[in-house]
Amino acid sequence: MAATLSQKHLDHLKEAATALRMLSVDMVEAANSGHPGAPLGMADVLAVLGIHHLNVLPQDPIWPNRDRLVLSNGHASAGLYAMNHLLGYEALSLEELKAFRQWGSLTPGHPERHLDCGVETTTGPLGQGIANAVGFAIAQEKMAATFGTDLFNNKTYVFMGDGCLAEGISHEALSLAGHLRLKNLIVLFDDNGITIDGGTELYTSEDTTARLESYGWQVLSIDGHNHQAIHDALEMAKATDHPTFIRCRTKIGYGAAAVEGTSKAHGAPLGPEKAAELRKALAWPHKPFEVPLEIYALWQDPHRARLTCLVTAWESALDDLESPKKEILTAALSGEWTPDQEAALKTAKEKAAEVSKPLATRQASGLVLEQLAPHFPLLIGGSADLTGSNNTKTPDMKVMGVGDFSGTYINYGIREHAMGAILSGLVGYGGLRAYGGTFLIFSDYMRPAIRLAALMELPVIFVMTHDSIGLGEDGPTHQPVEHLASLRAIPGLNVYRPADAVETAAVWEAALRDQTGPSLISLTRQGVPPLPHKSSASDMNQGVEIVYDSEEAAQVVLLSTGSEVHVSLEAAKLLEKEHKISARVISMPCQDLFLAQSLEWQDEFMGPGLRVSVEAGSPMGWSTLTGRDGLNICIKGFGASAPGAVNMEKYGFSPAAICRKVMDKLTRKQEI
Repeated sequence: MAATLSQKHLDHLKEAATALRMLSVDMVEAANSGHPGAPLGMADVLAVLGIHHLNVLPQDPIWPNRDRLVLSNGHASAGLYAMNHLLGYEALSLEELKAFRQWGSLTPGHPERHLDCGVETTTGPLGQGIANAVGFAIAQEKMAATFGTDLFNNKTYVFMGDGCLAEGISHEALSLAGHLRLKNLIVLFDDNGITIDGGTELYTSEDTTARLESYGWQVLSIDGHNHQAIHDALEMAKATDHPTFIRCRTKIGYGAAAVEGTSKAHGAPLGPEKAAELRKALAWPHKPFEVPLEIYALWQDPHRARLTCLVTAWESALDDLESPKKEILTAALSGEWTPDQEAALKTAKEKAAEVSKPLATRQASGLVLEQLAPHFPLLIGGSADLTGSNNTKTPDMKVMGVGDFSGTYINYGIREHAMGAILSGLVGYGGLRAYGGTFLIFSDYMRPAIRLAALMELPVIFVMTHDSIGLGEDGPTHQPVEHLASLRAIPGLNVYRPADAVETAAVWEAALRDQTGPSLISLTRQGVPPLPHKSSASDMNQGVEIVYDSEEAAQVVLLSTGSEVHVSLEAAKLLEKEHKISARVISMPCQDLFLAQSLEWQDEFMGPGLRVSVEAGSPMGWSTLTGRDGLNICIKGFGASAPGAVNMEKYGFSPAAICRKVMDKLTRKQEI
C-alpha cells in the first residue's frame, strides 16, 4: 500500500502542476503555435511523476541508470519541456522555453532526441514512442541480466494518448511487451476521450482495459487529476511483475473553461483573453514565464534528496563490478571496441575472403555474424518471423524470453513496424547495438521507424534480405523494385548492397563502426560468385571499389550493386572480347557514401567513359551519376512470379542483354 501523501505534499503538488500548466500555455502563446490541451490535462500526472517517482539526473543527463521518459503523444511537448525545465535541466533555460517552435531552439514542436534536455527519443508520428519505449524496457532487462540489477534497475515511463492507441504499431508493441512481461515498463494513458475531429466515440468503441489485459498488462484506472490516486497507481505499477497501463482520466484543456473537454483545446493557442482567464482560474498571479524560486524548490528538493542516495548506491555497485564485465561495460558505453572484438572482425573478413563458390549474401551475412556474435555480448539480433530466411541468428545465440533476458536474440513475430522502432529504443538506451531482419519488401511496413532512426542519428542496423526480382517465385508482391531508391532518399541512412561475401563482411564492419546514424544492409536470396577483389576486403569509406578494369582507358563504365555486379563483370568481358570496347566495372555497395565524396573525386574515380548503371530496381537516383548522356539498366515496372534466374534473364540482367544495350547506346551516340 502506497504511503498517503500529507496535505502539505498535496498542496505542493497543486502549485507544481499549476506552474507546469502555465509555463506550457506561455510557450504556446509566445509561439502562437502548438498544442496546449494535452499539457493542461496531463500536468497533475507529470507533477506527481516528476517530483516523487522519476529518477533522472538533470546535472548528468546520460547517467546510465536513469529512468527513461517517453512522450509518445509528442504534440504535448510543451508539457515535457516545462517539466524538465522545472526539474533543473540547464539546457532548457527560460530563454529556450520562450523560443518554443522557433528556428535553432532546443524546444521544437515535437520532441527531438536531445539527452541534455531530458528528451530520450524523437516522437510525433503517433505510436512510435510506445514502441521505442518497449525497446528501452528490453534494453534495461538485458543490461540487468548482464551486469546486475544494482546497476540497471530503471523504469521506463510512457505518456500516450488515444491517437497512439489507434495506430497499428501500438498493437504490435504493446502485445510484445505483454508477452515478454516487461515489468519495468509503465504507461500513463492520457484518457481524455478527445481527438482533433471530436470525441473518440466517433471512431472507436473498443474496450481499452480488456485490450490491454489480453496482452498481459496490469491495467489501473484512476482520476488523472487526483494526486494521491496518481501516486498510488505508480507505486502499484512498480510492485508488479507485468507491464502496467494506467488509465488517467483527464480533461483536455484543464482549467480553460471555454475549451476544456473539447477538441478546441487540442491544437491552437488559447489566445490572450483565454490565457488571462486561465491564470485567474488557477490563481497564478505571475507574468508569463515568471516562476518563483519556491516553485523550483518544490520540484527539485524532493527529487534531489532521492537521487543522491540512488546515485551513491549505483557508484558503489559500479566500483564492485568485476572484470571482464567492467571493461565490457566501459567500452560499450563509450562506443569503443575491445581487442577481442577487433580480432573477431579480422577473422570474419578472412573467412569471407576464403569463400570460393557462389553464396547468397544473406548467407554470407550469417557467416560474418557467426564470427562476430560470440565476441559482441551486447549486440542484440532479431527478426520479424523470418530468422531462417534472414540468416540473422547464429547457432550460439540464445533467445530472450520471459524471465530470462541473458540472450542476445529477439523473436519479434510478424511485427515489422514495431521491430523497427524497438531497435531505436534498444540502441537509444545506451551501451547496446542492435539489428533486425525482414524481407526488403517489408521495409514498407517499417519506413516511419527507419526515418526516425535516421532523424535521431542512431546507429541501428536494418538487415533486409530477398532484395530483388532475383528472389524468384514469390512474385511481384514480394519482389522489391522501388525500395532501394526510396530508402536511399532518407537523409542520414546508409543503404548498403554488397555483391559477395567479402563486401558483406566489409559492410558489416562499416555498419558496426558507424556511430553517426543507421545502416540498412540489402542482401540477396540467390547465390552470387566471389569477385576479383584487389585487397582482402572492400574499403567502405567511399562506398565503392573497382572490380574490373581494361588495360586501356575505359570507354564504358558499368556502375552496379549487389547481385548485378558479377553480371556486369561478365558483360564487360563480353564487350571487350566481341566489340573491342574497353570497360571499367565499379561495385557500389553504398551509393550514399560515394555521393558524399567531392564531385572531383567521383569523376576521377569513375572515369570519362559512357556511364551505365546496372541494378535490378528503380532507375531513380542513378541519373545523378550516369548523367543525361548515360544509360540506366534498371526496372520500370513490377516483377513476376518465376524462378529467379528466369526473371533476371527476362528483365535484361544478363551479360548478353547488357552488352547489347550498351552497344545500342554507343551506336546512337556515334550517329548523333
